[in-house]
Amino acid sequence: MSAGRIGLDARVTRRLSAGMKTYARELVDRLPHVAPQYEYVSFDRGGNFGWSEQVRLPLAMRSARLDLMHFLSPYVPVATPAASVITIHDLIHLRYPEHFKPQVGPYYRSVVRLACARAKRVITDDERTIGDLTDLLGVDPEKIRVIPLGVDERFARTPDAHAAPNPYLLYVGNHREHKDLPTLFEAWSALAPRYGLDLYVTGPDDFGGALQRHRAGERSIVALGDVATEELAAYYAGARALVQPALREGFGLPILEAMAAGCPVVACEDALPGILAPAALTFGARDPGALSAALARLFEDEGLRERLIERGRAAAQQLTWDRCARATADVYREVLEQP
Repeated sequence: MSAGRIGLDARVTRRLSAGMKTYARELVDRLPHVAPQYEYVSFDRGGNFGWSEQVRLPLAMRSARLDLMHFLSPYVPVATPAASVITIHDLIHLRYPEHFKPQVGPYYRSVVRLACARAKRVITDDERTIGDLTDLLGVDPEKIRVIPLGVDERFARTPDAHAAPNPYLLYVGNHREHKDLPTLFEAWSALAPRYGLDLYVTGPDDFGGALQRHRAGERSIVALGDVATEELAAYYAGARALVQPALREGFGLPILEAMAAGCPVVACEDALPGILAPAALTFGARDPGALSAALARLFEDEGLRERLIERGRAAAQQLTWDRCARATADVYREVLEQP
C-alpha cells in the first residue's frame, strides 16, 4: 500500500532557468526509484501566469486526490487544494531588483510569499538562501530544509578534453546582468599575455560588440552558442579553469559540473555554495583585479591546481541526483508523518 500520494509540478516552461529545468527533470525521473513507497502524480501540462496554471492545475490536483504537492519552482497557483512543499532555489530577483523586470519583485512579494507561508516545508539549495527567505519573504526558518543539488553522471566519466587551438578559460551560464560578465571580461583582458588564454562563454554573442572590443592581441572571447551535455563535459575537461563571476547563485550547477569533470573553479565568493567552497578559489564581487590575481595564482601553482581538482572531484562524488531525491523524499515523510 502506498505511504502517500505525491504530486510533482513537472512543468518545464520557458520561465525556468536551465538549472531549474534540470532540477525538475531529475527529481521527476529519480523519485519513483529512490523512494518507491510513495505514489507519484506528475503534472507536466501548461505554462505560467495563465488559466492553465491558476485554474486547470488546481482542478487536476483536486481530481488526483493528493496527500502532498511539491511545487518545483516559484511559479504556482494562488490557491491550491492540497498541502504543499515548495522549492525556492534563490531570491536573486529580490536581492538585485534593478536587473529584472519591474513586475518580478511584486510577484515574489505576493504570490511567492503566500506560497511559502502556506507550504509545510520550503526547500532550498544552500544555507546562504535561508537568510534571504526569512528576511525578504518572512519564511519561518523552522520549516526551511537545505538540500544541495546533484550532478549528471556524464560529467564524471573522464570525458575527452576539447581540442582547442589555444588554452582557454570557460564560463557556463546565461548572460543576465547579475552574472556580471563585464568583470570577467575585464579580468581576462588584464591577464599577462604569456598565458595565451582565450575565453569561451556558452550562449550566443549578444554582447553588442563587447567580445570584439575586449580582444587582446591574438587572444579572443568565443561565444559557443548552445552546447549539448557531452560537448560541455569536453569543454570542462579541457579548460584551464571555470570562472563564475555572478553576484549571486542559488547553487550554481556549472560549478559542480566542472568539479565533476576535473576542472578547477574560480568563483565570486557570493556565488559559491558553502558545500563547494573548500574546493574553489574565490574573489570579491565586482573586483576584476582580484579575479585576475586568483587566476594568475592558479596558473603559477600547479600544486594548488591539483588540490582543487582533487577536492572538487571528491565533493562531486558525494552530490548525486539520487542523494538529492532521497533527501527530498525525507521531507515528504516528515510532512506526512507529522500530526
